[in-house]
Amino acid sequence: MSVVKINMLNVPAEQREVLEQRFAARAGSVESSDGFEWFELLRPVEGTDTYLVYTRWRSEEDFKAWMEGPMKAAHQGGGDGAPKQKPAASGSTLWSFEVVQQAAPKVKDA
Repeated sequence: MSVVKINMLNVPAEQREVLEQRFAARAGSVESSDGFEWFELLRPVEGTDTYLVYTRWRSEEDFKAWMEGPMKAAHQGGGDGAPKQKPAASGSTLWSFEVVQQAAPKVKDA
């Protein structure tokens, strides 16, 4: 079954808009990666400054290939000559999970 990676990003209030704009600007960059299944950026509502970045992958190997290729290049400036930006997050923690059960909404008859 699939693997899920949740990256917990500590984002000060004054950097929230910056973080969200950066993720919006990268739209499409992970979606074409081999083994990629899903992405969500989750904004905290109350009581924390931690954003969650949820990705789902076909396998651990597919995630590692993305980390060592496209993701690594993007976080090193991508080699496009653009200056490296200051991180919007003050820290991060990566959680890893295997999907052991899943469910989807049932389709109702029309």
